[in-house]
Amino acid sequence: MCGIVGYLGKKNTKEILLDGLKELEYRGYDSAGIAVLQNNNFSSYKAIGKLVNLQEKTKDFITDSFAVGIGHTRWATHGKPTELNAHPHLGESSYVVHNGIIENYAELKSELEANGVKFLSQTDTEVIVHQFEKNLKTSTSAFEAFETTISELKGAYAVLLVTKGENETIFFAKHGSPMLVGINHEDEKYFASSDTPLIGQATDVNYFEDGDYGFVSKSEIAIFSKDGKRKKPQFSKISTNKLSAQKDGYRFFMEKEIYEQSDVISDTLMGRLGDDEINFDELDPKLFDGINEIKLCACGTSYHSALSATYMFERYAKIRCSVEIASEFRYRKPLMCKDTLFVVISQSGETADTLETLKMAKEAGLKTLVICNVDNSSMVRLSDACILTRAGIEKGVASTKAFATQVTVFWMLSLYVAKLKNSMDSIELARQINLLREVPASTKVTDSMHEKIKRLSKRYLHGHGFFFIGRDIFFPLALEGALKLKEISYLHAEGYPSGEMKHGPIALADPELFTIALLPQHLLHEKSKSNVEELSARDSTICAISAVEFDKADDFIQISTCQDYMLEFFEMMVVVQLLSLEISVRLGNDVDMPRNLAKSVTVE
Repeated sequence: MCGIVGYLGKKNTKEILLDGLKELEYRGYDSAGIAVLQNNNFSSYKAIGKLVNLQEKTKDFITDSFAVGIGHTRWATHGKPTELNAHPHLGESSYVVHNGIIENYAELKSELEANGVKFLSQTDTEVIVHQFEKNLKTSTSAFEAFETTISELKGAYAVLLVTKGENETIFFAKHGSPMLVGINHEDEKYFASSDTPLIGQATDVNYFEDGDYGFVSKSEIAIFSKDGKRKKPQFSKISTNKLSAQKDGYRFFMEKEIYEQSDVISDTLMGRLGDDEINFDELDPKLFDGINEIKLCACGTSYHSALSATYMFERYAKIRCSVEIASEFRYRKPLMCKDTLFVVISQSGETADTLETLKMAKEAGLKTLVICNVDNSSMVRLSDACILTRAGIEKGVASTKAFATQVTVFWMLSLYVAKLKNSMDSIELARQINLLREVPASTKVTDSMHEKIKRLSKRYLHGHGFFFIGRDIFFPLALEGALKLKEISYLHAEGYPSGEMKHGPIALADPELFTIALLPQHLLHEKSKSNVEELSARDSTICAISAVEFDKADDFIQISTCQDYMLEFFEMMVVVQLLSLEISVRLGNDVDMPRNLAKSVTVE
């Protein structure tokens, strides 16, 4: 959600900013802009819509000597997506870009307006630059004014600010929204809200901690902690390989990422599967000492993977497990007991609501664990322990391989806990580990399956909605299938437990209601079949996904005959992802950047 880039150096600043913003397009945005300070003069450009519009506006603008520049892709929170509301925002002699939400902006804005400041936008961000310039009049330096301004802000933010009085400096602050700075051997400095824009540009990066602020100039990187103490940058190497962030001949990043699932699951399993045990070198077994319950907390797709995990933890590890939606958990004054392991799940490690629940758990004294795809993310740095999913860069807004690797990690973790607690015998544990070895093969996309789904998709472009239904662990998969479809096709879709149909939803059944039925051969097959037959009897259009043919289905997608329902789970996962993809393609939608959505949700 929103993207920030910044640059100090002698190269073509405009092109570096635009290239960086292009790498952040996957996060979702509705406008973009840049501001460049060179020879004490600002050049600023904004455009609504796609980045190509900004590129067109800046085609005649060139920087050919040292300059500082900041750029932004905006996803509207305060104010409609208009050029005036696009970042960067201007004061009298300064520009600012900002990710997050300033919670006390209305109060600050009222005070500024009372002092004669004129606002051009409807955004909360604009108060930052005006507040800075107000403080600049009574401060001994621009940095002092910036420091004062940051202390007056409440909320979540990542901020870059440039001002004419400091021609070779970018001021920064980070609180609750990701931000990093990168360097290279040419003494250039780069800022970004994720590491993606810096791949191939910077060699080393420093990830800012919450509360960090300071400035970067031609000759200095000054970082201060939230208590005002200067701290040394902690640089680590960044990949220089951009290939993983390219489409490689696929039509969409989402399509590429569906096809990559087999490989990234292999990476997730690598080094973690023994003959009769799961090896998580990153975990201290003492993490589970005194633990009688596991509480999982997440949002969106990660919530669905967590819901899948509850079935595995209770079935395999015989430990109580519950799952919470992070945005709800934050505000309901939950009971937090010390014998609970608190587990948060996030692709980015920056999801605002989930990050706040992690802070709550830490404050309550609970042991914490994060399942995440991004090393050095805020959640990884804050939690007691971390398991990385190894999914690689995921650019499609609708998550696919992140879900696949999260469920794989949870399967392994449930077996790891089962071994610790002696809740599974050695024969069954070895069987489960052998099943895990089969998951990469179960997620390979075959040409014949993809072609069949392409042909089927043309029958599912209209109607008044979709039911995705499944029982047991296939219920979370039904939720995830419905979410994928609604995210990228804009068709109404709901996931339900199969047994819930007769408790209300079946009233919607008619030929224009499409039911996507998950019918595993090895788990509650007959019960699930009878639920689908109830819908068929009411004339709902049925698309069954199963290894076993179903005569009541209008359409049938056959998966392989598997040894276990968990392998069926992963194969059906690929099917529902591809079905959503192909329906969206036929509808002519932008699969990778669906409307109104952002990849990394760093605000409430």
